[in-house]
Amino acid sequence: MSSNFSNQMESVGIEMHWKGLAFALLVASLAPGAASAAEPAAGEVRTTHAIAVDGAPKYGADFEHFDYADPDAPKGGTLRLSSGNGSFDTLNNLPVQGVSPRNIGLIYDSLMVASQDEIAVWYGLLAESVEYPDDGSSALFTLRPEARFSDGEPVTTEDVAWTIRAYKEHAQPFLKAYVDAVSDIEVIDDRRIRLSFDQPGSQPGSQTASLKPISQVASLPILAKHWWEAEGRDISRSTLEPPVGSGPYQLATVEPGRRLIYERNPDYWGRDLPVNRGLWNFDRIEYSYFRDRTVEFEAFKAGQSDFRHEFTSLFWATGYDIPAVKAGRLIKAEIPGRDFRGMQGYFFNTRLPMFADPRVREALGLLFDFEWVNEHLFYGLYERLDTYFLAPGYSAKGLPTPEELALLEPYRDELPKEVLTEELLPPVSNGSGADRRLIREAIRLLRAAGYELQGNSLVNATTGKPLRFEILLQSPMFERVTQPWINSLRRVGIQATMRVLDSAQFQARYQDRDFEVISFAYTFYPPPGREEADRFGSAAADQPGSANLIGIKSPVVDALLETLIGGKTLEEKQAAARALDRVLRAGHYVVPHWYKDGYWIAHWDRFGFPETQPPYDFGQANGIAFQPTWWIDPEKDAALKQQGRT
Repeated sequence: MSSNFSNQMESVGIEMHWKGLAFALLVASLAPGAASAAEPAAGEVRTTHAIAVDGAPKYGADFEHFDYADPDAPKGGTLRLSSGNGSFDTLNNLPVQGVSPRNIGLIYDSLMVASQDEIAVWYGLLAESVEYPDDGSSALFTLRPEARFSDGEPVTTEDVAWTIRAYKEHAQPFLKAYVDAVSDIEVIDDRRIRLSFDQPGSQPGSQTASLKPISQVASLPILAKHWWEAEGRDISRSTLEPPVGSGPYQLATVEPGRRLIYERNPDYWGRDLPVNRGLWNFDRIEYSYFRDRTVEFEAFKAGQSDFRHEFTSLFWATGYDIPAVKAGRLIKAEIPGRDFRGMQGYFFNTRLPMFADPRVREALGLLFDFEWVNEHLFYGLYERLDTYFLAPGYSAKGLPTPEELALLEPYRDELPKEVLTEELLPPVSNGSGADRRLIREAIRLLRAAGYELQGNSLVNATTGKPLRFEILLQSPMFERVTQPWINSLRRVGIQATMRVLDSAQFQARYQDRDFEVISFAYTFYPPPGREEADRFGSAAADQPGSANLIGIKSPVVDALLETLIGGKTLEEKQAAARALDRVLRAGHYVVPHWYKDGYWIAHWDRFGFPETQPPYDFGQANGIAFQPTWWIDPEKDAALKQQGRT
């Protein structure tokens, strides 16, 4: 789950590198879409209004609006939102330094924007068209002539080129991975720009393998070159000066660490585009920041904010038993849908000698009793996460398929035998909180790794050092989940402690690798690309600011990453992801957490919304933390004001 809890429940972290990105790669359910032309033959160049990484776009070039948006939605009013996961100290999300607000995406537009009812399909926003050969080796974007920044300056291809170079030169490693494939930039004129891409393993017809780099660049928020190059500004440094963007909103008020107020740009150039019809319906969006999620929740119930994604089972199960909910003034609802997500859990820093042995890591995982936690703390609402790639076709299920075995067999001697012969799943306890069978197995593994009990402490028999470590958290809410694990560890002589940090301290500690165990998580947006090498590749292990927090250095993982990134077909990429999933699970790098499909939401009864809600990434577009197709219903709003919120 994200450090701002954007994609999962009850955790902190989904790589804060991604926090603040307006261009999070939105994914949705795959629609066969007859509206698009057939895929190009080998050697053919396509000019199109949309990019579909796999399959065909649902919406044709003449579409009027997304099916989940109401083009007649009324505009107006103020939306009040909040964040209970710390604060922000910069409005520039590129450099490693600083914590940026995820909602900064509201001020930016990208070349193309993803729909919320398809898998990995992007439609023209700043770009009216994109032209590319079937091998994805290049892309020619043509900008819309009417595209403007909020200061009235036109958006040109110089801005696009400058943005890509800025990401290459100054972005933190995880973000930089999204432009690494760009090998050449050719500005043809003010409206046309050709990008060339380094495509490992790409061959004619391998559209799935080749279009991911194009779509990643198409999703970048385009920065205003003229604004950033003005005297006194530096894209490589933090800033609290509101940047100029080309998006639907402008920053009107910045109270560092406390509040942001966005105002809808009345001259927004793109308001009538099909991708925007029925979206961005609020005149003002206000964000208040709280350092404690409990305080934030109480403020919401008191009527200080309008809408809430609920990520805490305790709150969901017990916190809404209040008069406003019973009277229907405060609505509590479950929205069907699915967020794709990666691994979430307690991450081990394997650079440290105490976690270098996988037997130690496995033993510590055996001592986390998810079944007890789920029953006693989560009200049985979650499922155990058992994969690094929680998406159909990418998660390893059952025994390895022939395609997976073909990738794993060359490394049989370097892998635990169970990778090729078993389905590796987290342990299942009897739910007692002290399953003797799992405790015995944990002790056996620790002894085999060279540990022995001396008095009440488990110590390394060779060095004499006790096994003790600190668990970093970013929210006090997570203490109640971590304490049972600490208690279980104590039973076998392991001394563990936990520390809650604010968002800035948390980010600094993990970027500097200054942690032993950290509650964290990864996003996963299929199909995978070079970002996976930044998470798991050896080259990123010792690179400050990279997403390889664990410190994985494995030739087998590196080889599978090459196949994953350079796969020639969707099937090959999926097989590589499943094989990699098995190898990562066998490494016991993480004590997995939990997940739940669908969305828990609560909102005061003042909104209208389309009959159709998007099936994926509900409320995640541009980091708004709210579904941008909703609007304020004047009648409901007036009734709520009359009745009051308490």
